[in-house]
Amino acid sequence: MRATIIGQNRTSLLERFIDPAETAALVTYLASPLSSATNGAAIRVDGGVLTGLL
Repeated sequence: MRATIIGQNRTSLLERFIDPAETAALVTYLASPLSSATNGAAIRVDGGVLTGLL
């Protein structure tokens, strides 16, 4: 089922579903002092979705 969904969705650069651990890693980074220079940004965990033409 996952392969069918991804196969029909050519807008994902990863061409796979994101693993929950990848989302957790971003949340951990954002909650850490390492992200102190990241401000006012919309951070998306979407696997690199293409929404327009290149």
